[in-house]
Amino acid sequence: MLLAEDILFGLIIVLLKTKLRIKNLRNMDSRTIEAVIPTAIPKERKVFVKLGYSKLETAEIVEAMNKLLASYCVHYQKLRNFHWNVKGGDFFDIHEKFEEEYNYAKSAIDEIAERIRVFGQTPLSTMREYLDHSEIKESGTDLTGLEMVSEILRDYETLLEQMFNVIEVSLNNGDSGTEDLIKGFVKQTEKKHWMFNAFTSH
Repeated sequence: MLLAEDILFGLIIVLLKTKLRIKNLRNMDSRTIEAVIPTAIPKERKVFVKLGYSKLETAEIVEAMNKLLASYCVHYQKLRNFHWNVKGGDFFDIHEKFEEEYNYAKSAIDEIAERIRVFGQTPLSTMREYLDHSEIKESGTDLTGLEMVSEILRDYETLLEQMFNVIEVSLNNGDSGTEDLIKGFVKQTEKKHWMFNAFTSH
């Protein structure tokens, strides 16, 4: 009972002090008022979990990034497959281009995974997880060079769709850091799509 009385007494003191501060505002200059108001009137705050985002906001952002991460990892391995196994008259051009693309994908994967870690969460990290969550599917080794390029074009379209989803989720939750990161990927992927599409045109 004594504890409850102490708590009640403490609340009364806080209320009286707040009331006194506000009452005395008319006798204060502008600088003093600016110093008093933050302590007299409590501000509404987000529930802190990581970077100021709530559990729900964090979960939504990380889920969208993990789905993109999974698709990017399958896309990366597909590029390695095509780099090793392309044949035909376009071998030298496509072989080198696929290497350039998988090096870019590797860098993007690392940035997405590290962004997830910034939120204190664990990125998808096993091949089983990637295959289960990816919207991009594995491919065989018996495709022609042109078929491989067409396959990568479809991957870019899937990745762009998922990137736009991550951006939308980021905007809805006020996450400008993730938004900025993914917008950079969008710009580069749209350019890659244009170049690969030009290669397949006749």
